[in-house]
Amino acid sequence: MDMTQAQKTDDTSKFLAGQQTNPRVTPGVIAAVAAGNALEFFDFLVYAIFAIFIGEAFFPADHPLTSLLVSLAVFGVGFVTRPLGGILFGYLGDTIGRRAALLWTIGFITLGSLGIALTPTYASIGIAAPIIVVVCRLLQGLALGGEVGPASAFLIEIAPKNRRGLYQGWQMASQGIGVLLAGVLGLSTSLVLTSGQLQSWGWRIPFLFSALLVPLTVFLRRRMPETVLHKSERREVSHATRARHGIGIKLFVAATVVIAGGAVTAYLGLYMTTYAIHTLKMPVRVALVATVIIGIFQFVFALLGGMLCDRFGRRPLMIYPRVVAVVVLVPLFKFLVAFPSVLSLMVVCACLAIINALAGGASLIAVPELFRPESRALGMGTIYAIGVAVFGGTVQFATTWLIHFTGSPAAPAWYVAGISLVAALAAMAMPETGGELPEYRQPNA
Repeated sequence: MDMTQAQKTDDTSKFLAGQQTNPRVTPGVIAAVAAGNALEFFDFLVYAIFAIFIGEAFFPADHPLTSLLVSLAVFGVGFVTRPLGGILFGYLGDTIGRRAALLWTIGFITLGSLGIALTPTYASIGIAAPIIVVVCRLLQGLALGGEVGPASAFLIEIAPKNRRGLYQGWQMASQGIGVLLAGVLGLSTSLVLTSGQLQSWGWRIPFLFSALLVPLTVFLRRRMPETVLHKSERREVSHATRARHGIGIKLFVAATVVIAGGAVTAYLGLYMTTYAIHTLKMPVRVALVATVIIGIFQFVFALLGGMLCDRFGRRPLMIYPRVVAVVVLVPLFKFLVAFPSVLSLMVVCACLAIINALAGGASLIAVPELFRPESRALGMGTIYAIGVAVFGGTVQFATTWLIHFTGSPAAPAWYVAGISLVAALAAMAMPETGGELPEYRQPNA
């Protein structure tokens, strides 16, 4: 190893051990992670916002509900490959580096989004159209599943010991930026275009818009520092145990359930635009306000939640907002159903976003802190991808079906309240992770 590499390794070791501040950490470094994360969530979630139009374009059916359910099922297909993405890019993040893994995820998410934007409709090319869309959703899921592990590991590793909550808060906040961007672009499109134009081709605009942001994101990420030690300076961990290295199976399951609770709340919030259009019969332009509100409140309260985690710990933030969700969500949805309006829709969406930003954000801080650096990206990526794939990917389909089966427009609230209660109990089984992070173990240690 040459002197330059040796110095970099020594600096990284001291930095990860909390013995010095990394001089390479600048606002641009945070922006690189946040911008890429926001772009990937924007690409993945804009599908949910335009699910009705996508269903009509690629999954025509005799009944509008059938078309919508099939479209939402394909939205869920994107979650199938998220565990694989979490494992693949988590492993790469722990071995070749966080920066390299995060560059690869940008490429895959972009390929999937452009594919959806440029695919002709079912009326033009027949069965090939839905097949292509499904493949593109699988690529998007692979990329997004691989994003969270390396990004989370990187953010807590560059942060000062007493500000890890705030730094990692950008993980959830940047998701809020992606949601907000999707909502603003969707709302703008609906205001400029007629309903016919929006249904015919306007829904494709957000997917194409994301491609314009890719060069900037790649430029920022290529300038990121690396927080992974050189391979010769760290002990290898077997592939079989890497994903849950340092924690027991019970804690692994508890952490997965906590992440799942956040996923259910988050994806119900993102479903609110479709819910407002299909169930409450609100105009498209009014319904798209839901996504904008979700994005704004998630961004603000994710950063606030990160600061609160640094002051009061992770466990209180993971538990108490979930208890609030159990108490207030059902009455709020009943109020929305009884008095459907822009204001009542905004109130419900704001509450969903606040609960998710505080509790979900705290879990995104606590879970990667459970792992040692040599398995942190893979451990976090695997837990996050499984929790989101099993529960988050089914929320929109399940709630649409529950509304139809029960005849109650408030059915989604009961579903989320139940999951929130289980997530709160799981959070109680997790330790407080604030304080010193585990260090890299040196060879023969």
